[in-house]
Parts: sequence; C-alpha cells; structure tokens
Amino acid sequence: MIKTSELILNPDGSLFHLHLLSGQIAGTIILVGDPARVEMVSSHFDRIDVKIQNREFVTHTGTYRGQQITALSTGIGTDNIDIVVNELDALVNLDMETRRPKAKLNRLNLIRIGTSGSIQPDIPIGTFLLTEKAIGFDGLLNYYSRCDDASDLALESAFMEYVSWDPRLPKPYVVSADQELLKQFTGKEVTTGITISASGFYGPQGRIVRLPLAHPGLNEKIMKFRFGTEKVTNFEMESSAIYGLASLLGHRAVTLCAIIANRATGEFMGEYKNLMERLIVFSLNRITS
Repeated sequence: MIKTSELILNPDGSLFHLHLLSGQIAGTIILVGDPARVEMVSSHFDRIDVKIQNREFVTHTGTYRGQQITALSTGIGTDNIDIVVNELDALVNLDMETRRPKAKLNRLNLIRIGTSGSIQPDIPIGTFLLTEKAIGFDGLLNYYSRCDDASDLALESAFMEYVSWDPRLPKPYVVSADQELLKQFTGKEVTTGITISASGFYGPQGRIVRLPLAHPGLNEKIMKFRFGTEKVTNFEMESSAIYGLASLLGHRAVTLCAIIANRATGEFMGEYKNLMERLIVFSLNRITS
C-alpha cells in the first residue's frame, strides 16, 4: 500500500497537484508548458467536458474529430514534469481505494507541444522539430531505479567524452521517443533531431546576462558533436523527463516543438502565436489521422 504521505490526495480524492480524479483525462494527452496554451489547444475541440486548474496545472479534456483528448499545462522544467507524469500515471494505474497498482496497467500517449531554440545554423526559426532523442542535463531520471534500462548508454558515453563533461554537473542521460509516435508525426513538414533538456534557461543553455559561465565553450562543443549521422539540434526544458518517466512507467511519449530562436545565428521570432497555432492544428490532425 502506498502511504498517504507518498501519494497525497485532496479532501475530494483528487491528486494533490493536478486536482484531477480518475476518469477526467483521456488516453492521449497533449502537454504544453504555458497554461494559456491549453485554451489554444482546446479551442479546436468539438466540445470540452472537463476544465480544472490548480497553480500552473490547467487541464481541459474534450474531443477532437470524435476522439477524446486532454490538454494539460506542466509549467516550465523537468521538476514539474516529475509531478505531472507521476500523477497522470497514478490516475490510470492506481486503485485509489486500496492505494495499490491495478492488476492491468494502462498506457498513455504523452505528446509535448512547445517552443524551442535551435543550435544549428541550418535549422531556421519557424521549423517544426520532432525530438527523436532527448539528452537530460537535469539529472532527474538518475533518481529512479532502472534508469539505465531506458537510456541510450552508448550515445550518453560518447557525448560526455566529446564535450569533456564536468563531473560536478548532474550526469546526463539519453532517452528515445516512442517509435510508433515518431512515425505518426514524421513527414516533410518536420525536421528531426536530438534535443537537450536543460535545467535552466540562462546558464544551463549557455546564455550570459550578468553571471559568467563555468563552461563558456560548452555550446560550441555541443553544436559540433556527432553520433554517426545524429547531431544535437535544439535546447528546451522538459522532454528528457517526459521520455524517461514514460519509458519506465510503460507509457509512450514524443515532443514536437516550434523553433522560435536560432542560437547559432542570434535570431529570435518576436511574434510566434500564429506558428504555435499551426503546430497545434498539425499535431491534432496527426493524432486523429
């Protein structure tokens, strides 16, 4: 039995952070960072059956082209993803009365839609980028047993050696997207690549405002790293935890981001709402195709 201090429920029986009850989510969940982006997604639904908000976690469940879909905001960072994915799994795979795992486990499709910054000059702003593998700079997955089972250890080792990884930093881990979901979103409209999920927006992604960097040449090494034909394409802040936790828990995950900045060329797309609308519609259509 899972103790009440380990899986906390609210007085109405909903989960502590998400404020959701079993039955209030779909099997396919679109994860977005920005709470305001949930409504951008659900505005395309045929109908909305569930609307719940607590803190940065906003949930809308409804249907699109007759298929039930949930849109849920995670906020920024892998620490929030740790909350979201574990609580989503609890909703579908725990008996809340007995506080024990169900005999038959359910599998969720977790599809992250977000924004990202390219680090390669040949990936321009306005690109839709599909993450084949995520490199976690956050260290989150290393807190869980069997993390190596979910990881691409060969790529992980080659990356750490090439960039001369500082042992004072969290150990990176590399996790792949679900292959079936990758196929579902692959096409001429998207570019694929390896995404780095950073533990912050400034220093961990090589940005300098007032504080100098401990590893000022790291981004240049990352840009030049190759693993066979694979290369690192972009930075964001959530995919590694989504991929890693989904893999360990038996769920499927994929990330599709709109590139709104290019770190190699110094460009930034000031107004990107229309780009996000296009990405949302593209994603919804691929989900239901």
